[in-house]
Amino acid sequence: MKFFIDTANLAQIKEAQALGVLDGVTTNPSLMAKEGITGKNNILKHYVDICNLVDGDVSAEVNAMDFEGMVREGEELVDLHAQIVVKLPMTKEGVMAAKYFSDKGVRTNVTLVFSAGQALLAAKAGATYVSPFIGRLDDISTDGLALIEEIRLIYDNYGYETQILAASVR
Repeated sequence: MKFFIDTANLAQIKEAQALGVLDGVTTNPSLMAKEGITGKNNILKHYVDICNLVDGDVSAEVNAMDFEGMVREGEELVDLHAQIVVKLPMTKEGVMAAKYFSDKGVRTNVTLVFSAGQALLAAKAGATYVSPFIGRLDDISTDGLALIEEIRLIYDNYGYETQILAASVR
């Protein structure tokens, strides 16, 4: 099991890193905005700052919703630092982008996953990580941990190396 912190707050990241158990960081545009980080250059610099604080992977999410935009933004993100993992939404375009990046050896995190079928698509596209939103499923009376078990079973049965990164844990 790995432990990732979901934040763009440098103080929180430093605190988690000091515990000696942090394996990585996940971020998204809303977390950046929450920290007052706006503007493309500031956001890109902040990702580098995060990478310089931790030893593990840093998931940096694209803003684009179209395939070409995801590829353009993702390529810019991976050029920032070796620790960057391109975070993509579980959409048709996101799956296409995951496949594109996988074919180029670029690591990806497919997020906003709510079903085992979506997790299977992400794995088939070569995603490094898949992020099922278990807390949001629990909010609507669906067992989020059961989804994790189902995904793990599928990945084990079919030999997928995609790692499960439980998201929206409350």
